Amino acid sequence: MLEGRSLIEYYVSRPSDDISEIYGNLYMGRVRRVLPGMEAAFVDIGTPKQAVLYRGDLTVNTDDSDDDASPERKRAGGRRGRSVEGPAIGELIRNGQKIMCQVIKNPIGHKGARLTTEVSLPGRFVVLIPNSNVTGISRRLPSRERRRLRSLLTKETPEGFGVILRTAAENVTPAEIRRDIERLTRQWTKISQLAERSEAPALLFREPELAVRIIREQFTADFREVVIDDPSLFEQVKGYMEAVAAPLVDRIRYYDPVAERLALFERVHVAEQVRKATDRKVWLPSGGSLIIEHTEALTVIDVNTGRNVGSSSLNETLFQNNLEAATEIAKQLRLRDIGGIIVVDFVDMDDKRQREKLMSTLNEALARDKTRTATEPISDMGIVQMTRMRTGEGLLESMSDPCEVCDGRGILLRESLFA
Repeated sequence: MLEGRSLIEYYVSRPSDDISEIYGNLYMGRVRRVLPGMEAAFVDIGTPKQAVLYRGDLTVNTDDSDDDASPERKRAGGRRGRSVEGPAIGELIRNGQKIMCQVIKNPIGHKGARLTTEVSLPGRFVVLIPNSNVTGISRRLPSRERRRLRSLLTKETPEGFGVILRTAAENVTPAEIRRDIERLTRQWTKISQLAERSEAPALLFREPELAVRIIREQFTADFREVVIDDPSLFEQVKGYMEAVAAPLVDRIRYYDPVAERLALFERVHVAEQVRKATDRKVWLPSGGSLIIEHTEALTVIDVNTGRNVGSSSLNETLFQNNLEAATEIAKQLRLRDIGGIIVVDFVDMDDKRQREKLMSTLNEALARDKTRTATEPISDMGIVQMTRMRTGEGLLESMSDPCEVCDGRGILLRESLFA
């Protein structure tokens, strides 16, 4: 995804499989082990690693109105699906029980997939939530449009379902929203019928390929065009848009690499930007830099002044360097799809007002990202802690393999010292 010539998001699509690329899929699972001490349960969904279901991801009927309509919307249990009131998990499910569930996080490393029982079916304009009374409207829409859609919600929401209107619903007609809801309700009927006659574990519904999901989730009138260099994918995406958003079909363009004599990514300068996005070091405009390091539990970002010597005073130099870093950090988190716990070590500043301005700049930059991020206030030592929703592996992991010699550590021990 480009803004002008600048790459802001990059997704890697692999051939679909039933092991690692299962985000959004619906399963009829079987509870294998309930762990009261962890408020969680292991569920067999037919993958090599059993999936985990936290207590907070069991269906909780709450009025989550006015929540964002993205798949990353808030859930009852917080970051790990725990710390919820009500019955313990052992009172809600038992070993051997069949349970319908949806994957909300792909398996990563040695961890299995994460599940929820709050099933949701995303469409072009709405997210349909069966057996729920949840209603909501994307917060990214202007207040005037939200008022129009709120009145429409009361008329179009089918009984027994919750409906969340997405950002793409802006300026669409009631008929278009009604068609989207009707299509999703028909889809849910088929899923329910399949669930009744399926033995656990069983796959009930598979999400479409990544390219179609990206078009469904993000492509709106704000985008100038979608360029595709694969003929079959071009026809698939064009057909989908003709069915759900005909006015935007003209913005789907086919790029013929043979006729153009240059690969698409070379033509739009994506290849070189992706390579830079995997580097450990990121340069800032004024000469400062970011060092991005990954650990198993978190990502650490160190802000350095580097070659930035400023022009007026040390205090102002550090402040401007940190402001540049804050904007670039938000961009890198989005581009590299870094999730989980993130710790940023800014260059220390003594002025309280400058710290407040820095946090304001960081939060404004993070607000452009559709993936939910929560930040803590900057500490006296210049440390900012944040969490960013993680649904799968990041950009670096999706484009690389650990070194066979050092196993990804980046060092080789001097074996002669152990002799």
